[in-house]
Amino acid sequence: MRIIILAAGYATRLYPLTLTQPKPLLPVAGKPMVDHVLDNLAPIQGIERVYIVTNAKFAAHFQQWADHYRATKAKLDFTIVNDRSTDDSNKLGAIGDLHLVITREKVDADLIVVAGDNLFSCSLEGFGTFCREKNAPVLGVYDVGSLEEVRKYNSISIDESGRITFFEEKPKNPTSTLTGIALYYYPKSTLPLIKQYVAEGNNPDQPGRLVQWLYPRIPVYTWRVPGIWFDSGSREALEEANRVFKPAE
Repeated sequence: MRIIILAAGYATRLYPLTLTQPKPLLPVAGKPMVDHVLDNLAPIQGIERVYIVTNAKFAAHFQQWADHYRATKAKLDFTIVNDRSTDDSNKLGAIGDLHLVITREKVDADLIVVAGDNLFSCSLEGFGTFCREKNAPVLGVYDVGSLEEVRKYNSISIDESGRITFFEEKPKNPTSTLTGIALYYYPKSTLPLIKQYVAEGNNPDQPGRLVQWLYPRIPVYTWRVPGIWFDSGSREALEEANRVFKPAE
């Protein structure tokens, strides 16, 4: 099992905070955002390596962080992958970065893919167990409680088994408050399909677009994220995250 953390964005909405620091390394409740992500992924059994795909501007920042995390927390093996982009004008996009890691690092294993700025309040160990049982692509889903909120993400429908029957990125008229978040499982058998998606010239940004392309072709299942999931896309949201994730005194 390998983990790919998507961390190549420039988070321009958070300027000036992210002019000299990547968004996933901004502190939330006393530790970098990406610490929250990895702390909840680390209990998953069988993690062999963590790839962090970032850009030329912040690759050194992540290498320093990874060395510290390995020395002080879980003894995970890290590879920092520099996609060599320098700003939003030449970025590869989330799916482009995923494809880059798979091809450049010759990855041939089951993958968990997660955005480096996702915040979870609970362990994701159950996600790893569920994915192994399904041995099929899995999308983490969360009820955001508002149709207005869903418009910012995606709209999905599922059947009794949890299999996706409908998926639309950035929907104009969603009918459910359940949405897919940037937490994915791709078993080794689906890696050629990711390469096919990119080779066909499909949109390389917004990782949900890969799910939208994939689910009519093969079964894609869902796993409900427990506890609180938080998307810290603005300064106000970041301040709220600090309140929500502040350790109890």
